[in-house]
Amino acid sequence: MFVGTQQRITINNTHYYADMVFYNKPLKSYVIIELKTTKLMPEAVGQLNMYLNYYENEVNDEGDNKPIGIIFCTDKDAIAAEYALGGLLTNIFASKYTYYIPEREQ
Repeated sequence: MFVGTQQRITINNTHYYADMVFYNKPLKSYVIIELKTTKLMPEAVGQLNMYLNYYENEVNDEGDNKPIGIIFCTDKDAIAAEYALGGLLTNIFASKYTYYIPEREQ
């Protein structure tokens, strides 16, 4: 289910905005998506981790599973991504996206 775009998260009177939020009914889990127009940076991982922790503590209903985070970025360094994402207790995934739809042969 689509929840919305630019979903406001307020922590200590500071507003943050999650780019897109969905709720996956079969998984019983929120899915928070961050869109980055640059390569994957550790700061983006920390930002999304904060959003996931907020949703788990403040938004989840009883019976909901931990939220899932997805970062779409223009590029990612596999080794840097491994270090940035390693050891987190939340579910965060990073994926490279393209600006065009590839030809059928590709």
